Amino acid sequence: MRRFLRSVRKKFRYATNARVVTIDGIQLVSDQSRVPSTVRDLMYREVYEDTERNILLKLLKPGSKVLEVGTGLGFIALLAARICGANNVLTYEANSTLESLIRENFRINGLTPTLRMKAMTSDGRTLTFYQSDNIISSSTFDRELPGTKVEAQSDAFPMVMKQYSPDVLIMDVEGAEDELLRIEDFGSVRHILVELHPHIIGEGKVQELKDLLKQKGFQQGESDRKTFHFYRR
Repeated sequence: MRRFLRSVRKKFRYATNARVVTIDGIQLVSDQSRVPSTVRDLMYREVYEDTERNILLKLLKPGSKVLEVGTGLGFIALLAARICGANNVLTYEANSTLESLIRENFRINGLTPTLRMKAMTSDGRTLTFYQSDNIISSSTFDRELPGTKVEAQSDAFPMVMKQYSPDVLIMDVEGAEDELLRIEDFGSVRHILVELHPHIIGEGKVQELKDLLKQKGFQQGESDRKTFHFYRR
């Protein structure tokens, strides 16, 4: 029945050219003039960021302090803000072209997580960022996709972790996890929800990252496709 209702809603959205969709109580701009067709289709089918949200909804609690690296369109940040409180969510996005859309999504939901339009690196360097036309494929890696190459400022991940002291770390950075998850100290973090990208960094490095997290005391919990939950007591 649930699948049937989702199919009906999808057909209605396409028929009406819906400019806003609601997923798990969060409203997202889906205007075809602002959102690529591939992302819009995911929204219409209610599977946008589904692996992250399915796991995240099970582990977040009111008052949890969340750091997200890779805001995208702001959906996961908004889910976290609704549960934990907007003042407990800090989110980073390197793709400057998304800022107006992110802030519009924040506005229509009446929630304002702290947004920093910067990349995240291990050392705070300026880096080359590849803005993909498909949005969700933007990366610090040159994936040879249609888009624009720009210079991006970054914050140093270890410093942010030390100053902000999150309980929950959420990361979807299209391959940059291979740099960020190698930091020495995860501080107060108890939960890591990360999308690992073997098609970008290779299966060997994905396994290395899992092994490194295990050495830091994190156990592997639930996973869904490329999204993994690691936790420690």
